[in-house]
Amino acid sequence: TLGAALLVMHSPADRLVGIDNARRIFDTARHPKSFVALDGADHLLTDPADAEYAASVLAVWAARYALAPPALPDRETGAGVTVTESGAGPYGQRVTAGRHVLTADEPEPLGGDRGPSPYDLLLAALGACTSMTVRMYARRKDWPLDRVSVRLTHTRIHAADCADCETHDGRLDRITRVIRLDGALDEDQRRRLLAIADRCPVHRTLRSEVDIETTEAPA
Repeated sequence: TLGAALLVMHSPADRLVGIDNARRIFDTARHPKSFVALDGADHLLTDPADAEYAASVLAVWAARYALAPPALPDRETGAGVTVTESGAGPYGQRVTAGRHVLTADEPEPLGGDRGPSPYDLLLAALGACTSMTVRMYARRKDWPLDRVSVRLTHTRIHAADCADCETHDGRLDRITRVIRLDGALDEDQRRRLLAIADRCPVHRTLRSEVDIETTEAPA
């Protein structure tokens, strides 16, 4: 026995290794095990689309069993983040972003408070992006910015209380962001850095129309 989970991938069109070989390996192994058919692929996965599909299936499948975080492609390729239940309480989550592993949970009493909540992680993404954007601009300008810190809070408010919002009925989300700029900056530099903060990519994403496509991962 392998003493580990097993994933067998095989293409019905494979001319080098027959289905009987794959079936024998699968039948011999103990659970947990999975079998995925790579329809139309050749043995070496020479078609990039087939290789990408196999890699995506492997990444999702391995996240459930691997002790180490699955190696994901470069973040800029859109491979993004994998989230799986951690088994810590009813809502504990394991978040894998490239080589980095984070923990998420709901606060007590709903969850075990073993990590930031989903909204905490959202605020963290905006805060980190804000700080990085401000720092990049200050470095490019060679301005005396010693340190950036960002504090964020999330609340729900009545739409009628927001004078600049297009929505006027019901309730909407409000994120309050307070940026601290340490260093011998003049007033013009400080105003410019605060304006640059609004050009943070995550800020733009949150303010824009976002299309979220949901599909089910292959079994």
